Amino acid sequence: MFSYRTLFTTVLALASATSQATTLAGWTFESTAPVTAGPVSAEIGSGSASGLHASASAVYSSPTGNGSAKSYSANYWAIGDYYQFSTSTTGWLNVSLSWDQTSSATGPRDFKLAYSTNGSSFTDFATYQVPANSAPNAWSILSTTTAAHFAYDLSSITALNDQATVFFRLIDTSTTSANGTGTVGTAGTDRVDNFSINAVPLPAGAWLLASGLLGIGRLQRRKLFLR
Repeated sequence: MFSYRTLFTTVLALASATSQATTLAGWTFESTAPVTAGPVSAEIGSGSASGLHASASAVYSSPTGNGSAKSYSANYWAIGDYYQFSTSTTGWLNVSLSWDQTSSATGPRDFKLAYSTNGSSFTDFATYQVPANSAPNAWSILSTTTAAHFAYDLSSITALNDQATVFFRLIDTSTTSANGTGTVGTAGTDRVDNFSINAVPLPAGAWLLASGLLGIGRLQRRKLFLR
């Protein structure tokens, strides 16, 4: 049976698929050079980054990044500690993320990515492991290591589309150190660089076409009901 609602969804999907992703918010930490838990404003677009640690002794700093001079770093990691990044997706669809992340030998290895639309209730999306910041994957100003690069496509999470604010957390999930041979030490650090929140704009014409098709479907259903 023909469905105008299915056609409505298909038109929106096709429109977004033919659009190019744009960076809604990006952090290189070159100009911000954070030394606190934040908030740290995005250097590309609009957004906010911050960190949260259970220990009041945690120190935030901006050491060498992945192919750059600065990054966002912290020590005193415990399970549940995190970095958080947020932005608005109003008028945007098909969110994706990318970033670089590494730890010192005694920094945390195991993390998960979680998302939220209200900043309090988070849903887990993926788990991953951070490499130790050592040869051949050591960060430096002049070279970039792909081993420390992470990218996730969240376009299947439609709840993130067209929201006033969306939130993403990189959360420590274990006490295993990045070198894999011990536990996380209080002096162990983890650093993030080049964090980017990307999305696809939906052309206004597609909204008009899709809405028109849905309106036609509703009108035809009403006529059938009145017969």
